[in-house]
Amino acid sequence: MAASPWRPDPDEPWRLSRRHALGSAMALGLLGSRPAAADDALPVTEVAPGIFVFHGAHEEATPANLGGIANLGFIIGGEAVAVVDTGGSAAEGRRLLAAVRQRTALPVRWAIDTHFHPDHALGNAAFAGPDTTIVGHANLPRGLAARADTYLTGLRRALGDAAAGTGIVPPTLLVRDRLSLDLGGRTLELKAWPPAHTDADLTVLDTATGTFFAGDLVFLERVPAIDGSLRGWVDVIAGLRRESGIARVVPGHGPASARWPDALDDEERYLRLILAETRAALAAGRSLDQAVASVGRSEHDRWLLFDDYNDRNVATAYTELEWE
Repeated sequence: MAASPWRPDPDEPWRLSRRHALGSAMALGLLGSRPAAADDALPVTEVAPGIFVFHGAHEEATPANLGGIANLGFIIGGEAVAVVDTGGSAAEGRRLLAAVRQRTALPVRWAIDTHFHPDHALGNAAFAGPDTTIVGHANLPRGLAARADTYLTGLRRALGDAAAGTGIVPPTLLVRDRLSLDLGGRTLELKAWPPAHTDADLTVLDTATGTFFAGDLVFLERVPAIDGSLRGWVDVIAGLRRESGIARVVPGHGPASARWPDALDDEERYLRLILAETRAALAAGRSLDQAVASVGRSEHDRWLLFDDYNDRNVATAYTELEWE
């Protein structure tokens, strides 16, 4: 059944004037002592009524992009806002919050992390405060803590001074199975998944529009990165295909939104190929180095950043499958 269209309450300040938006941003201390400019807010696309997405760059973190390499979004309800992924640095998180403030004065009640990778969760510092609850998978605090030093050191190396103010802010509302959040006449359904891309993957479905924030369970254009379980990810894709009420997906990387379930096809082909070819390499007695040099190579021209991630994916797969 198609989800019914959602429309904002006519009394809700849906489109703030630029003057009001800038005043809100300054009151929140987003921009220090200087007035806001148009480029302070992340550019976002409205992919469904009341749902806005920032399209992350297909590159690694740099001072120019402030770590903005993942898709981020926010959903405006009748009483509150939920942000889905906060960005790759506190600076990017502040720009995301400025984008929210350009469109509504409603409080950001929840900031939801789809997993713990730095391009998705290091913007949490921009939303930390008594009025916003940070939400994540039950495994996320542990995963974030284990990688904290590596993430922050890497960010300082990549961004330099632009990394200032970024710290580790874990979620306090944890999801072990499912959780519903009410934005005021608009319900979000959150689901925790078994190990796949990571061991802390969480998805968010806006039931009003059928818009599905998949985090990095869905990659488009940029090669998938395995940091959890290859076999688990293949199984989770089958589970994702069984989910109902989805009209479009916001992938963790790729276009701001894409058709469902077509968006799963390229990723599933790649992951199944890595699975089959790694098993074949192990059966033939090939070493890890030999497997890395050969597995997945037919996919080279299908994905951006293939050379940056395929070797790592094969090494992860080899280690996982070696003792099956």
